[in-house]
Amino acid sequence: MSSELIGLIGILSLFALLAMRMYIGMAMMVVGLVGTMFITGVEPAVDLLGLLPMNESKSYGLSVIPLFILMGQFAFISGISTDIYKTVYHWMGHLRGGLSMATVLACAFFAAVSGSSLATGATMGMVAIPEMLKYKYDPRLATGCVAAGGTLGILIPPSIGFVIYGILTEQSIGKLLMAGLLPGVLLSSLFILAILALCFIKPDMGPHGPAASWSVKIKSLSGTWGMLLLFAIVIGGIYTGVFTPTEAAGIGAFGALCISLIKRKLTLSSFTLCLSETGKMTAFIFLIIIGASVFSYFLALTGLPTTLSEFMTGLPLPRGLILFAIIIAYLLLGCVMEVYSIMILTLPIIFPIIQALEFDPIWFGVLMVIVLEVGLITPPIGLNVFILKGAAPGIEVETIFKGIWPFLLAAVVAMALIAMFPQIALFIPSHM
Repeated sequence: MSSELIGLIGILSLFALLAMRMYIGMAMMVVGLVGTMFITGVEPAVDLLGLLPMNESKSYGLSVIPLFILMGQFAFISGISTDIYKTVYHWMGHLRGGLSMATVLACAFFAAVSGSSLATGATMGMVAIPEMLKYKYDPRLATGCVAAGGTLGILIPPSIGFVIYGILTEQSIGKLLMAGLLPGVLLSSLFILAILALCFIKPDMGPHGPAASWSVKIKSLSGTWGMLLLFAIVIGGIYTGVFTPTEAAGIGAFGALCISLIKRKLTLSSFTLCLSETGKMTAFIFLIIIGASVFSYFLALTGLPTTLSEFMTGLPLPRGLILFAIIIAYLLLGCVMEVYSIMILTLPIIFPIIQALEFDPIWFGVLMVIVLEVGLITPPIGLNVFILKGAAPGIEVETIFKGIWPFLLAAVVAMALIAMFPQIALFIPSHM
């Protein structure tokens, strides 16, 4: 049996285990270990299992993940999300569909300090959905804008998705984080345009909210100081090269802790909860990374990624068409799998193809993250949708899925623009 055939059997076995609902980190580890046994023998495979988890876990680069998660946890308990929403609510709430537009902007701002799409969606869902329903917003628009806005957490820096992509592909994490900034602004703007179009066609979906006086508007700006300070320190420090992404994550986590202390929102129980949630999320990501490292080692032994790369690049097809096929495959995977799992599972196979086709790896990272964003709100899984269901138990899942279609169209437009004009993603990194 050829090594390439063993690799193909391994991939099919992995999907079979996933279909049986085995946890993806464990599934990749099992398939990688058994496959390596077939190729190298039992003893070298067992030695590998003893070495790889330790080598992966002690990587300095991975320390950025728990630090960014901790920063997001401290930012949440400090009330930054509520303050941001109140500010944009006062400035935009009087417009038709204004509360939904305010929600998208609040999601974008909170994403700039949380780094997590699920955290952004869950937090803003609890804050914004009751407010919109109170002013008679259509439940489809109220939930759709939060589900879509929550996906910005994986695109706007700091983004854990970009950190994982950078580690797996050995690209500059700093440049990847900065590459997500302009696409994040673009996608937020397209979401707002989608809301404007919806409310123009069906005014009853987003009726006018109360108008705030200028004094109230100006006063509300004071609630944004925490978010602006964290964003300036973390992103400004990375862009100027004052400190590395890992150092920025540590400083950001400490800054968020200080803000929660200044605002007197930190208690012993909330502090313990922050550490506990950070530990859970970190363990979740690290188990996937460790499993993926074993599986990637197995794939490298089979030579399947190289063979597949040579086959794809040798096809008599334009490289743009091959890229389109890869994007469609990611969209389909995003319908049934979790974002980080897809990234870690597929990059060892896909990235060599991207390199062989001579696409810019930073640009592809941005495109890939946006595609995976779409998976967060695409049926039948749509993790952000089910997170919102918990925040709005009175609204059916079907209603939320109906509300996301205009935003899916906006995301497709964003992907097309970034594919046609790579400088949208590469402009800021090229000046670092």
